[in-house]
Amino acid sequence: IGKTEIARRVSRLAQAPFIKVEASRYTEVGYVGRDVESMVRDLTEIAVNMVKKEERVKVINKARVIAEERLLDVLLPSRKKGHPRESSPLDPHLEVIREESEEANEKMKRMLLEGKLDDKYVELETSTVNMPPVEIMFGAGMDAMEFTIKDMLGNILPKKTKKKKVKVSEARELLTEEEAQKLIDQDKVTQLAIKRVENSGIIFIDEIDKIAGRESGHGPDVSREGVQRDLLPIVEGSTVATKHGMVKTDHILFIAAGAFHVSKPSDLIPELQGRFPIRVELDILTTEDFVRILTEPQNALIKQYIALLKTDSVDLKFTKDAVQEIASLATQVNDKTENIGARRLHTIMEKLLEDISFSAPEEKKGSVVINADYVREKLSPIIKDEDLSRSIL
Repeated sequence: IGKTEIARRVSRLAQAPFIKVEASRYTEVGYVGRDVESMVRDLTEIAVNMVKKEERVKVINKARVIAEERLLDVLLPSRKKGHPRESSPLDPHLEVIREESEEANEKMKRMLLEGKLDDKYVELETSTVNMPPVEIMFGAGMDAMEFTIKDMLGNILPKKTKKKKVKVSEARELLTEEEAQKLIDQDKVTQLAIKRVENSGIIFIDEIDKIAGRESGHGPDVSREGVQRDLLPIVEGSTVATKHGMVKTDHILFIAAGAFHVSKPSDLIPELQGRFPIRVELDILTTEDFVRILTEPQNALIKQYIALLKTDSVDLKFTKDAVQEIASLATQVNDKTENIGARRLHTIMEKLLEDISFSAPEEKKGSVVINADYVREKLSPIIKDEDLSRSIL
């Protein structure tokens, strides 16, 4: 019903660092797998990239100017090195040579800015660090060490320069990106990112219902309660070590979500229940909701199928009663079998347009209208047979 999407939209509106994690992926400390502190490290990494993008926007124009100057140096080697005769101040032709050189520079710069040189090839010198293909196995709680060792090796190993031939248009982008990275203050980025994580970060813990329930002592349930206990200090407020510095989780917003169709929130350990005091129960999606989902979003399913079949010269059209019928049948199947929410629309739409989609490249051309009768004709027999609808829809 859109639990994750609600949280993601809220984070975008607040311009807050956001990460969605699945509780079932984490293990108790001592078992092989990811520990719960890694979610804070991942959130910090997202915040760093977010701030870096914002800073890049601020310096991109300056970086582009520097990149164009570097590109002109590549296109006109004499511009960079200077004319050999310019070293003699007594040369009577010096001024003429300088004027010709400046005129050539201006002409080349004008052609570069106008895009007339975009298809020409230039040779760029790039520097790379050859990382050795070494795989290191770490124990529980040491998953952040991999990044630290990679950073250390990157600083120790010598950089090798490599020449490669690229188009001017690509070279401009490569040099602009390189110059932008130089202009960005990495220390400032790290400080802003950590501050943003600590004050407005959002961690969305999905599938919290999958770790609810008491220990069975063996099998996949062995560390469920252990994961819950490990979550307690993170949610309450603690300090987590990341590659960018120490991050306090006191003011990070933790949102836990789950379907709870098998377990109940009361199956969680009491301490964890107490750390999520605000409870929100979401209503199931109605037929009217399905109609809106099919038509209103920018990338609605109906719009996607229309665009997809248009590539095969099929002009697909849906009548209002057809959309209403699709939504009504989706609700009916959810009630009869298993309620999987709006995802049911994917399977119904795929089955509905199966024949048109597969025959479109060879046979179907022109306009095809989907009305309520067509929807009923294609889907009603499957929906009436409950066993068949469980398998297909």
